[in-house]
Amino acid sequence: MQSQMSKQESEIKQQTMAHDDEPDEWDKRIFSTGCADENAKMTDCYYEKKDWRACKDEMDRFRRCWKEHGNAKRTDTKDA
Repeated sequence: MQSQMSKQESEIKQQTMAHDDEPDEWDKRIFSTGCADENAKMTDCYYEKKDWRACKDEMDRFRRCWKEHGNAKRTDTKDA
């Protein structure tokens, strides 16, 4: 019985791992901006330093990329 449980647990783990490799809605949105690499570097910087002020260069690169790809329109506010 134990070997059967191990096989079932292994199958569940493999299915879970396969699912984790698929991009979720958040990933799809980030990739669609054209700035996924810059976003990852900025996020990694914050994760390491725990202070956005220490990540000014990464934030500036992301901001430039965002503008270059015309993403400002995506975040414009609209009057209701």
